[in-house]
Amino acid sequence: MQKPSKDEYNPYYQHYIDLVPDGNFETVFTDNSIQTIHFFENITTEKHDFRYQPGKWSVKEVLMHIIDTERVMSYRTLVAARGDSNTPLPSFDEDGYANNVDVSHRTMNDLLDEFKAVRSATEKLVKNLTAAQVKFKANAVTHPITACALSYIMIGHINHHINVLKERYL
Repeated sequence: MQKPSKDEYNPYYQHYIDLVPDGNFETVFTDNSIQTIHFFENITTEKHDFRYQPGKWSVKEVLMHIIDTERVMSYRTLVAARGDSNTPLPSFDEDGYANNVDVSHRTMNDLLDEFKAVRSATEKLVKNLTAAQVKFKANAVTHPITACALSYIMIGHINHHINVLKERYL
């Protein structure tokens, strides 16, 4: 799978696409999974509930947001890959999701186990898409989007949040 062309996604997602390194998609996806796990495993316990300012997500909440977004994007990828251009895929309220989950009682290892499970399912989905399936366009309401674009966005989204964590949290 090659990087998507600009007509395969809303320009809003360009930042995420730009954060995906060049290379073989399967390798890049697998490396992203490994690097994400390694990154969060190496954050000290003292930083797990840290917020760089009031009202911002904690490190664990950022990981939960990554998990939630992966679930949403994986579903969208499935819709696109199955050629369903009728089902509308509206945006989701990331703050609403974050406000309705409590990770304060969960350990980083528990959250990482959940990430691994979700990412493993996503990996099985995207690595087995055919050349035709990655180009099918889903109805993302404001702009059609392909399974290819969604697969790249998932990688870039994680890279974006890891960059923010490095800059503002650690």
